[in-house]
Amino acid sequence: MEKFVINGGRALDGDVAISGAKNAAVAIIPAVVLCDEPCRIENIPNISDVTLIGRILQEMGAEVKRINKSTLYIDPKGIETTSATSDLVRGMRASYYLLGALLGRSHSARVCLPGGCNFGARPIDLHLKGFAAMGARHELVNGAIIDVHSDYRLKGNHIYLDFASVGATINIMLAAVKAEGQTIIENAAKEPHIVDLANFLNSMGAQIRGAGTDTIKIRGVDFLHGVSYSIIPDQIEAGTYMCAAAATRGRVLVKNVTPKHLESITAKLREIGCEIKEFDEAVLVDATKRPLTRCNVKTMPHPGFPTDCQPQFAVLLTTVEGTSIINESVWDNRYQYVSELTLMGAHISVEGRLAIIEGGSRLSAAPVKASDLRAGAAMIIAGLCADGTTEVSSIQYIERGYEDIVEKLTNLGADIRKVYYEDHSGENSLRA
Repeated sequence: MEKFVINGGRALDGDVAISGAKNAAVAIIPAVVLCDEPCRIENIPNISDVTLIGRILQEMGAEVKRINKSTLYIDPKGIETTSATSDLVRGMRASYYLLGALLGRSHSARVCLPGGCNFGARPIDLHLKGFAAMGARHELVNGAIIDVHSDYRLKGNHIYLDFASVGATINIMLAAVKAEGQTIIENAAKEPHIVDLANFLNSMGAQIRGAGTDTIKIRGVDFLHGVSYSIIPDQIEAGTYMCAAAATRGRVLVKNVTPKHLESITAKLREIGCEIKEFDEAVLVDATKRPLTRCNVKTMPHPGFPTDCQPQFAVLLTTVEGTSIINESVWDNRYQYVSELTLMGAHISVEGRLAIIEGGSRLSAAPVKASDLRAGAAMIIAGLCADGTTEVSSIQYIERGYEDIVEKLTNLGADIRKVYYEDHSGENSLRA
């Protein structure tokens, strides 16, 4: 087993290059299933979720080769199955994009209910509603496998989403790309990785308009050709390092980003007193100039403040003066990290979707765990701020979405390392 060991109290300083977007990669890689020729995907983040989805495609018959650390070659022509039911599929949430991709390719899909982070119910009823509107039926097999199928080619239709679900928007897009006629998705999600997926599909010959707005129109096509495509930078990874810079009262240049994607985060950092400078492909966060103060945050679908940066920003708010309130409007159970922060001396009370943070806490080191991907990133930031040595366990969640996080933080002056340990008779024993 592995954990991160962090000696806190050091302000981050320097520059960090952001990797490709996890949320774009885990949608674009399954989308290659729709293609009739090989594809080359660049700026892929070197994270466990990408490795996992690549292995799933290999199990299905695709040829998947890693050209270098950030480039994948995928040839889907060998895929003859419409099933993805191995244990690997259960290991990641985004494996449900195989439903839309296989349905679009072969008007049939049989996929295990997925796993991933556990911070609230994430039903796929809107996905299935969209598939049904295009003529597909579904059933639940043995309580663990979704079987979606149509006797004929899917037909485009007008689909209204009850809420702007990112997953449903992506899955319906995938299913509609080769459907007969036009599909219109209303109240669609607008996140940058949805736009990136649409750009990728369009580069292969799809006809998608309106991605990034609340109405997406997809005209079905018969053939998609192979392409080379570079994925956008990861806005959440960027936001995490921006929060870490502010929380440690450091000065960090966050490179290889799209500043427009970060506007909701930079607005809040400016509000609490950080100096922010934006460049063409970089953002400078400087928290060394003046004391930071409280603010309130409400998570919202894009372009609002992202729920995936909420735990990291909460850690930052424990270190500033005043009382801040976070309103989590996206997920029901995203405050699991609060009990861990409380162990480190934070003063946070949760009332339903609200977290009330009494700022000015001096965090102290404690053994904590990552309950999910972004909560794990928050624990790392807390460890960077805390007095003493913090140990963060369950880091497999963190490695699902952060490439080379130890190396990147070390280059910014942090004292962090990965430690392997064994469990002997219920006690953790460290080894080299």
